[in-house]
Amino acid sequence: MKHTYTPALAIGIGAVAGLRALTAPALLAWAAKYRLIRLGSSPFATIISATASKRITDFAVSELIADKLPFTPSRLNAAPLASRIVSGAICGATIYGVVKRPLTEGAVLGGLGAIAGAFAGYHMRKKLSRGMPDLGVAVLEDAFAIGGGVLIIALTAASS
Repeated sequence: MKHTYTPALAIGIGAVAGLRALTAPALLAWAAKYRLIRLGSSPFATIISATASKRITDFAVSELIADKLPFTPSRLNAAPLASRIVSGAICGATIYGVVKRPLTEGAVLGGLGAIAGAFAGYHMRKKLSRGMPDLGVAVLEDAFAIGGGVLIIALTAASS
């Protein structure tokens, strides 16, 4: 795959972070652990690394569970949205670092993808919850985030 697709991959991993803030970094950490991607000397190599994969995964699983609880705040509130944007920016920059492109561009695209993913996920969940149980919609959203993230990482690995 050519590097011309890298912006789409950064936006995509950002959108995954917009759906689930910790799923995107957990998937990147596992990809690094199994050497599907090489983080190199990226400043994010310590945040998203093979050694951090277990800890990040624990946090990601906790987030997947907490998302189903009735007192969990909206992802569009300031703090949850900010954490998704930061996660998307870090993951977008990581994708760019893997293919040796400018990290700043990847961070901006990842952050924008996170905003788009958060708003799209919120509105889609509201719309689907009218006809389905909210738990079912939430699990579907989890599957979409994980599956999309795996696809993005596979495409990134193929382009590096």
